[in-house]
Amino acid sequence: MVSEQPVTATLLVDCCDRTGLVAALSSFVFQHGGNILDADQHTESTSGEFFMRLVWDLADFSLGRDEIRAEIEKFGDRFDLKWELTFSDHIPRVVVFATKASHCLYDLLLCQQIGDLGGKIVAVVSNHDVLADVCKHFDVPFTTIPVDRDDKVRAESEQLALLQSLSADLVVLARYMQIVSAGFVERWPNRIINIHHSFLPAFAGARPYHQAKERGVKIIGATAHYVTAELDQGPIIEQNVRRVTHRDAVEDLMRAGRDLEREVLTRAVRLHLQRRVLVAGNRTIVFG
Repeated sequence: MVSEQPVTATLLVDCCDRTGLVAALSSFVFQHGGNILDADQHTESTSGEFFMRLVWDLADFSLGRDEIRAEIEKFGDRFDLKWELTFSDHIPRVVVFATKASHCLYDLLLCQQIGDLGGKIVAVVSNHDVLADVCKHFDVPFTTIPVDRDDKVRAESEQLALLQSLSADLVVLARYMQIVSAGFVERWPNRIINIHHSFLPAFAGARPYHQAKERGVKIIGATAHYVTAELDQGPIIEQNVRRVTHRDAVEDLMRAGRDLEREVLTRAVRLHLQRRVLVAGNRTIVFG
């Protein structure tokens, strides 16, 4: 008989490094009957910034959730912390945006099907209907919202209304071939994840793999990052690369690129949903 996973609290902390903080947080958990399951921390030697991820079991914890938040708020005032507190029994709700390419969407849906995503894909949104059958196969709602290049405001208004109605926690751009506006991004700070090839800023625009072949590249890759108002410049969550040679045709490069894109995007989404990513400025601290 498989035992149920314990309900846990996860605390992410960002502040200036100072003596006594780790001891104070650990003592807080211990004094209220908690059992620390995972603790990871990092200090930047140049800036003195301190980052921490602390996870503890709530089974015998003496404080309710509102009381925990109130106590963490006191730590925030005392140590000048930026912090985020989440609980494992809240299943994050994910909405995936896609266009016509299916490889990234398939990988996310398969990951969910085997119970390894860490959240629930509650809808797929597309500006075409090409992927409707894929979503039907996985029993995930599919919505088509056409995007008129001359009236993108209308499409984004529908998308935002849908996200609100679904109580979405995260938006994933799984090869969604549209640029979202700065206004859209402002509504979802650090909650939109995008994937693209890692040639950028080189080989921007159309046919990047053809451009890469002509230049004789030796490495191709993929990058998953949070979306910001500045195109493809958001904090990087995950990357990977693969070596290629002159023997690889453009089709080989594209195939390898698709493999990297789906692997990197799914890993980035899992890391976010597991609350392992802490954004600090325009970079991320990713706890393994």
